[in-house]
Amino acid sequence: MRLLLPLLLAVWVSAPFGCCSLPTSSCLQPPAKWCSSLDSAVQCGVLKQCLESDFSRSRRTEEPVQVGLYYESLCPGCRKFLTEMLFPTYLLLDIMSVTLVPYGNAQETPVAQKYTYECQHGKQECLGNMIETCIMNMTDMAFPIIFCMESSADVIGSAESCLKVYAPDLSMDKVMSCVNGDMGMQLMHQNALQTKALNPPHQYVPWITINGVHTEDLQEKAMSSLFTLVCSMYKVQLMSLI
Repeated sequence: MRLLLPLLLAVWVSAPFGCCSLPTSSCLQPPAKWCSSLDSAVQCGVLKQCLESDFSRSRRTEEPVQVGLYYESLCPGCRKFLTEMLFPTYLLLDIMSVTLVPYGNAQETPVAQKYTYECQHGKQECLGNMIETCIMNMTDMAFPIIFCMESSADVIGSAESCLKVYAPDLSMDKVMSCVNGDMGMQLMHQNALQTKALNPPHQYVPWITINGVHTEDLQEKAMSSLFTLVCSMYKVQLMSLI
């Protein structure tokens, strides 16, 4: 999915007379998986663009800028940042990695060797947090799925349709088995531990870290132009190697 926007732009530019080269009838993969294998790239007519993208990544030696988002699935500000800033920047820049931690201001209570959760926006938010957490543990297409959910009017109700688009092999039944089972509980407990370990402790959501660090200056820059911030941080990392 990360390659989709640059890939489509490359196909458009390289096509004669500016006409976008559409995938052939033998292309059975969704756009997010066009570069997932050599066969898919050939069938979908994007082999050149996939190879060029892989070559570019192979020449990079510096570690990507790590962007962490501590958020809540039904928090309006979190949803806005994830869908309008974080995900678009992630698509455009392959010099960044993203860690999503859906927990935020939730409260965890141990009960008989298990945990219960209360969320700022109620039980539905706890469910949304759990669904997204389980999806992250079950597919490498988690970020596009979560973007799909968070950009929908109904975050939780859209989960199944988003799965069908980006991870058709992963059923909603499997996700809910995780949500309602011990696995989901343990995964959410890890989210709670990660959030509680933040230094400084988070005061609000969305709470953004860059390379594991949070400052008000970094937060403001990430909220206003994450693209500019990541590029500047990457340049600093490169300069430190010279």
